Amino acid sequence: MPIKIPSLLPAFDVLQSEGVMVMSERVAARQDIRPLHIGLLNLMPQKIQTETQFARLIGATPLQIELTLIRMTEHQSKNTSADHMEAFYQPFQKAKAQKFDGLIITGAPIEHLPFEEVSYWDEMVEVMEWTQTNVHSTFGVCWGGMAMIRHFHGVDKHMLDHKAFGCFRHHRHDDSSPYLRGFSDDLVIPVSRWTEIRPSDIEAARGLTTLMSSEDTGPCLVEDSGHRALYIFNHFEYDRGTLKQEYDRDIANRTPINVPINYYPGDDPAQPPENRWRSHGHLLYGNWINEIYQSTSYDMDLIGS
Repeated sequence: MPIKIPSLLPAFDVLQSEGVMVMSERVAARQDIRPLHIGLLNLMPQKIQTETQFARLIGATPLQIELTLIRMTEHQSKNTSADHMEAFYQPFQKAKAQKFDGLIITGAPIEHLPFEEVSYWDEMVEVMEWTQTNVHSTFGVCWGGMAMIRHFHGVDKHMLDHKAFGCFRHHRHDDSSPYLRGFSDDLVIPVSRWTEIRPSDIEAARGLTTLMSSEDTGPCLVEDSGHRALYIFNHFEYDRGTLKQEYDRDIANRTPINVPINYYPGDDPAQPPENRWRSHGHLLYGNWINEIYQSTSYDMDLIGS
């Protein structure tokens, strides 16, 4: 089954050209099936790129997915046109009347700020509390995951003395986790952040299980079963060229930055990078979607009850 997104959304043509099954509202209406309703709270500045990345991952399963794009209510995007936001996004204050089988909360380039200094933090707290009554399973990514683990467990982020930037080796820690079904013991994941969550803080909190980590960059994937949530601090959703875009931007802005580690062949920025994480990215999000499908209620009114 395909993912259902508006036919005019830029991701529609991109994913279709890649062989991902996509369908319009008109075609989806013909199928007598309850799709899984997945929300994407998109906090990233490059909205269209992020939409496409996550739609690609959750649209690769055999299940029909209905994707709803959500934005913070008062925050105005500076990098995406107002027409695009008006056409395809719902403000959270409208979306919160609905229930969702799954919700993805993306990262945001605001990790240098204390949480309480983020302009939309109060609404973000409302979002996180709302997930406990209106969302069956929530996936917090990078800053989104750090915000959730802070809100629900008091585990704070810590600034690094240099940016964790590149493709780092990770190891899985729980062979029995359904979220890691099919995973290799050793894998590469893109990392791009100035902050970290420390293992000792996770171990001191109750109800958290670290599923994957790196010796170089620390915890990566954490399960919070009590809040029906996963937190991932790194970026399976990244395209082949995403780290290159970030590196080139920083070089153009004269921002001090190291060449992303283990990303370019021979660590040579003149060489085209290779995507070595795509298969595991599809596995993780496919496993998450499958777990939602196996456990969510057919009657959406019962979600969160």
